[in-house]
Amino acid sequence: MIHMTVLLVDDEKEIADLVEVILKNEGYDVRKFYDSTAALCEIEKNDSIDLAILDVMMPGVDGFTLCSKIREQHTFPIIMLTARVEDADKITGLAIGADDYVTKPFHMPELMARVKAQLRRYKKYSVIRENNADAIEVKGLFIDKKRHVVTLYDETVNLTPTEFEILWLLCENAGKVVSSETIFETVWKENYLDCNNTVMVHVRRLREKLKEPSRNPRIIKTVWGVGYKIEK
Repeated sequence: MIHMTVLLVDDEKEIADLVEVILKNEGYDVRKFYDSTAALCEIEKNDSIDLAILDVMMPGVDGFTLCSKIREQHTFPIIMLTARVEDADKITGLAIGADDYVTKPFHMPELMARVKAQLRRYKKYSVIRENNADAIEVKGLFIDKKRHVVTLYDETVNLTPTEFEILWLLCENAGKVVSSETIFETVWKENYLDCNNTVMVHVRRLREKLKEPSRNPRIIKTVWGVGYKIEK
C-alpha cells in the first residue's frame, strides 16, 4: 500500500484531532498543526505532502493566505474548511488555488469522500505528467505540447495557438528572462521592431485567462525593458 501524507491545519483542536484520527484509520499519514506558521515550516522541509486540509478562520495567518503561499510552490490538492456559507468566501478560496470547499459542521464520511476524490484525480494527472516527455509543469501549470492542453491546478485553460506557443516558450525557459524580441521572432517568425506591442497584448490576454492579477502577476512576471519570465 502506498502511504499518502495529508497536511491538516485547524486551530479548533477538537475538530483537528477528530479528523486526524479518521484520516489515520483510513491509512493516511497525517501532519497536524493548530496554526499556519508551524504548517508553513513543515511544508518547507517536507516535500512528500499529497493533500492539504486547511481551516479558513485561523488567528494570525488565515487559511486563504496559507493556501496562497502553498500555491506559490506546490500543486497538491487543497480542501478548505469553513464555518462561513457565503459564496464570496468560496469563490475567494477557489480563485487562489483551493480545489474543494467543505462547510462546517460537516459529516466525516463526506470529508473522507472528498479527500479520496481529490487524491484520485491528483494521482491520475501525476501519472500522465511523469510519462509525457512533451509536457512541462511549473507554478501549478501543466502544459502538454503534443495534445495542446493547458491546465492550471487541474482546471482546463483554453488558449489560442499563439497564446499556447508563448506560454510554452516561457515555461520551457522557466527561471530565465525571455525577451519580447525572442518571443516575437520565435512565435510569429518575423523580424521584431522596437515599436511592436504585439507581444505585450498577447501576454496581457494570456494573464487574463490564467486569472492573474494585473498589478502583481504570480506566474508571468514582467522584466521591464527586457521581456517576461516565469519563475521555476
